[in-house]
Amino acid sequence: MKLRKYKPLYIFALCLLGISGEGCQKYLDVTPENVGTIDYAFRNRNEAEKYLFTCYNTLQGMSNVIYDPGFTTSGEIVYPNDLSERPVNDIGFQLIRGTTQNISNPVLNYWDGTSNGLSIFQAIRRCNIMLENIDKPIDLAAEEKARWIAEIKFLKGYYHYYLARMYGPVPIYRENQSITAPIEEIRVKRAPVDSVFNYAVQLMDEAAPDLPVIIGNIQQELGRITRLIALSVKAEILATQASPLFNGNPDYASFKNKDGEALFPATADPSKWQKAAAACKAAIDEATELNLKLYTFIQPANLPNLVDSLRKVLTIQNAVTEKWDFNAEVIWGQNGSFGYQNFCIPRLTTTAVQNSTAAAGSFTVPMFTTDLFYTDKGVPINEDKTWDYAGRYNLQAGTNASRYYIKSGYTTIKNNFNREVRYYANIGFDGGVWYGNGVTDQNNPLYIEAKGPDSKAGPKDRVRINMLAIWPKKLVSYLTVFNDGVQQEAFRLPRMRLADLYLLYAECLNEASGPSPEVYDYIDRVRARAGLEGVVTSWAQYSTQPNKPSTKEGLREIIHRERRIELCFEAKAGWDLRRWKEMLTVLATPVQGWSIFQKTNANFYTLQTLFIPAMTVRDYFWPLSDAALSQNPNLVQTLYW
Repeated sequence: MKLRKYKPLYIFALCLLGISGEGCQKYLDVTPENVGTIDYAFRNRNEAEKYLFTCYNTLQGMSNVIYDPGFTTSGEIVYPNDLSERPVNDIGFQLIRGTTQNISNPVLNYWDGTSNGLSIFQAIRRCNIMLENIDKPIDLAAEEKARWIAEIKFLKGYYHYYLARMYGPVPIYRENQSITAPIEEIRVKRAPVDSVFNYAVQLMDEAAPDLPVIIGNIQQELGRITRLIALSVKAEILATQASPLFNGNPDYASFKNKDGEALFPATADPSKWQKAAAACKAAIDEATELNLKLYTFIQPANLPNLVDSLRKVLTIQNAVTEKWDFNAEVIWGQNGSFGYQNFCIPRLTTTAVQNSTAAAGSFTVPMFTTDLFYTDKGVPINEDKTWDYAGRYNLQAGTNASRYYIKSGYTTIKNNFNREVRYYANIGFDGGVWYGNGVTDQNNPLYIEAKGPDSKAGPKDRVRINMLAIWPKKLVSYLTVFNDGVQQEAFRLPRMRLADLYLLYAECLNEASGPSPEVYDYIDRVRARAGLEGVVTSWAQYSTQPNKPSTKEGLREIIHRERRIELCFEAKAGWDLRRWKEMLTVLATPVQGWSIFQKTNANFYTLQTLFIPAMTVRDYFWPLSDAALSQNPNLVQTLYW
């Protein structure tokens, strides 16, 4: 759904928020025919609907992944900081280098709405204005009014939740303050994190009953909130609240308001995991009632009969890149198309090389991301008894047996052989088969040639360059074509899909009560789609740590890894690593890849270090700007900043 902007009301909202200027003065002086008052905005159903869509506008803006910390600060994808041109605003990507965040002008500032951040507090204010005036349109039917109220409550809850993930304790705005309120009432303080999460959950509970079960008019309303979306987001909120970053985090035990109010709980409450598990199960039950299921690629009539290997690859890719209205796995998608396929695709053809200015291909994947993926036995590469971990960088040529994943006869490294299918669906590597891009002959597919500047995918300039020669393949539809320019097959990146919900449920159950058949079942459902055996069987047969799934700690490690593998590149890991308090460990690993200017096999496959991330405990939460603290003396700066 493309949301319509309602510019007069937007300007009016800015004026109410105290943003002065000639535009506000001119706006407030208009004649009655164009008066931008609240009464005018809600004079009838049509005008009120326009205001409803302004409440969605911030959510729509969040669809741009380069402004999403979950995408840019996960380390799954990195972006060079020394290009001769800047085809993409890369400020969010540079945060993991530890040199860009500051308190004078914070990067991705969602508090003030600056430096590529959106002003979420303005979005909350618009939601409150809508709730305060929803009774004014006399031609608004009761059923539709109830739905709109529910949508606004959802948005208001989600916006509070989004702020809490970034800033921890934040002010709660249950209603807008009167312009005549005393200054001390306007200068609100931070609320404890549990209060913020509880309020967001309360709004989800209030919204759910009046939200539609399904979207009836896909063409006009896809992207608007359903009951299943609300139930799923509630589950995610509760899982976040139960996680170590927020639940008895000793690093933030001393974080208090100026009046001494503690902003984080002093001790962990295990029962929070039980509440989160129950919410996950409620969302799963709703999804089951709606016949949602894990996506399986359905071969269109214009494709040849695909071998099982390629069908599995397309199943994993299309679980993300299939259009939302054709994908029975997607619970909630972004409100806009993913706009960066050209940054994820290498040059695969001679025509693409001749037109190399048409795409960047510069979203690059570090080796530590590729190392996440299992062997074909379904266990980590450093645990598999049957896999040559010590010799993984030795040269090896593609064979007939591996021809659907690796070009037959092409020299690459052993690291790329005998990996799980999600590896081949997610990762574009030198010698790797790239099915699609206009070529659908499975016996003669395109593949990546990345050794040196003379290769098709190798570096041609200092703009359209992949610094490590590894691409995020999953973020490119197999129908997207890069030849003479890039013709992108549009898709919406999922915000929540069924595999995410299954693994979240497994995590919450394990944290609440340890390993159980039900925990294994929900992990194994996701693994089975990828062609892997169950957790217990795989570890027992192939792992050097066969008992790992039998303990809460061991299974926790497995579940965390499963989420990072299954949801790789989907703007989830940046948030997961934070709530698990694992960000500093993961981002202590050097960002490494291949020596892209080298032409020979031996020289190309020499690891180079692009940079070493520099994150500290303070980077778990965003700082407040000096301006915000100056304007509201009741606010306290985020701890460690």
